[in-house]
Amino acid sequence: MPNADLVLEGGGVKGLGLVGAVLHLMRAGYAFPRVAGTSAGSIVGAFLAAGATAGELEAIMGRLDYARVPDRSAPGIPGLSEGIGLVGRRGAHPGRYIHRFVAEELERLGVRTFADLRRTDRRADRNLTPDRAYKLVVTATDVSRGRLLRLPWDYRSLNLDPDEQLVADAVRASISIPLFFAPVTVRDGETGEPRTLVDGGVLSNFPIEIFDRTDSAKPRWPTLGVKVVPDLPAGRVFPEFLVPPPPPVRLLEQVVATAIVGHDQTYLEQPCVRRRAIRVDTSEVGIVEFGAGPHKRGAVLANGDRAARDFLAGWDWERYKQDCRGTPSSVPLSAAT
Repeated sequence: MPNADLVLEGGGVKGLGLVGAVLHLMRAGYAFPRVAGTSAGSIVGAFLAAGATAGELEAIMGRLDYARVPDRSAPGIPGLSEGIGLVGRRGAHPGRYIHRFVAEELERLGVRTFADLRRTDRRADRNLTPDRAYKLVVTATDVSRGRLLRLPWDYRSLNLDPDEQLVADAVRASISIPLFFAPVTVRDGETGEPRTLVDGGVLSNFPIEIFDRTDSAKPRWPTLGVKVVPDLPAGRVFPEFLVPPPPPVRLLEQVVATAIVGHDQTYLEQPCVRRRAIRVDTSEVGIVEFGAGPHKRGAVLANGDRAARDFLAGWDWERYKQDCRGTPSSVPLSAAT
């Protein structure tokens, strides 16, 4: 059974493409020792890190009621509730439904805190500290300090014990699309200072290099990535009730979209990065098109399956190491980070 660390890009409803690609990889025999995810990728990644099988992952995502993801607070009136949320919570939707869904599904898999996702590997990168010995990493953006957080790795910078933090809380922070979902507030464990966390994609939506070895040892297996947001993002980013958006809102929307894809788009121009990225056509749905019907959702899932199949048909780990890692072609795929 070949191993691969996995990095899953964020993209809201476009994350259905992640599911299709991941299911194909799993059914092709791949196992994932570590998974990193942003936004929608953090949701899928959390279930994989918790040990979900292909059948379990498919069932979990089948139970997700997409129409309920953009939930409402009082008074529950379309448009008015979102407007009150933007003013009072800095986000149109509270995000309670998706938070509860992730927490409950993880509980079914026996995972609650990051302590449940600890990982022991005697042959891991010698520079890997104990605070990074986890099966899952999700990204969030700390807008209070203007920095990227890789959770649970960076909980120590908040004076918090990573083992005690709820996985569902980290995922909820990672999916906080600016203005769409209310941001998450985390308090420093020593000072009590509040930190405001939003979608990790604002600073890095596709950190495909996150698991690359930093010591001198040969990589034992590859890191593969699944990308679902096109170079020029299609679809709306902000709440659907802002249609058509006034010019200032449209400009702000473009700024947010650029922030989400700009950094990684530059990085992905490097040939050796592109070679290990599975690109899924998700043009059928917009980022926050949670009302998309079964036909659209099914098309994106199928595109994910097709993209992974086509990728594996041309993927050569030995050649990749030779061309991009400067490593002689001598380690079998099954032994391959």
